Amino acid sequence: MSHPSISVLDRGFVRLIDHMGTDLSVVNAARVSFGKRKEAFDPKDSELVSYLAEHEHTAPFRHAYLTFHVKAPIFVFRQWMKHRIGSDFNELSGRYVEFPEDEFFVPATFRQQAKVNKQGSEGEIAEAGRAQAHETYLAACRNSVTEYKKLIELGVCREQARCLLPLGLYSEVYWTVSLQAAAHFLHLRLDNHAQWEIRQYAQAVRDLIEPLFPESLKALMQAPVV
Repeated sequence: MSHPSISVLDRGFVRLIDHMGTDLSVVNAARVSFGKRKEAFDPKDSELVSYLAEHEHTAPFRHAYLTFHVKAPIFVFRQWMKHRIGSDFNELSGRYVEFPEDEFFVPATFRQQAKVNKQGSEGEIAEAGRAQAHETYLAACRNSVTEYKKLIELGVCREQARCLLPLGLYSEVYWTVSLQAAAHFLHLRLDNHAQWEIRQYAQAVRDLIEPLFPESLKALMQAPVV
């Protein structure tokens, strides 16, 4: 079975593995309070979905779930895994598998530190330093992987040898999340204050959710709080 997938960065992807529910599931979860159920979604249901999101009646959105297979650099997952409420993660384990040689993220450009936002970046570094920055980055990543492989060859266990590997190393995760929690993730990680790399993943997540829950996601994203 083929699963919809979107390529992200140089080697990553977001792939939709499974989902439960539709926009109709959301309104039926709300209407059960009155002992009612519908078999088809109509324009009045769009109004109900908007009302639920606007007034923070979010429980019905937690009856819809999605499972994604994500390949991303570890530093991206460090940020992503802060979103624990309403979601679960299972990650590729460096204790079980040996990491390949070339599976690290290489930025297309190197940004300079922002002058106002202490945690952020802005613009590209000066042209004079771009080639050297690229070479330095690649050398550090390749050296760490080379030394990691040496430790493995010397008989050092994978769980210790992996300590040498860079944060730019790609890992893989299964992420199962409620629709409400996914929308909360999108609110924060599509914001311009979020790191550029995770914003690319957030956009891919949004692009995969929208065809499945068009009315619900639109309402949640328009709401001030999700």
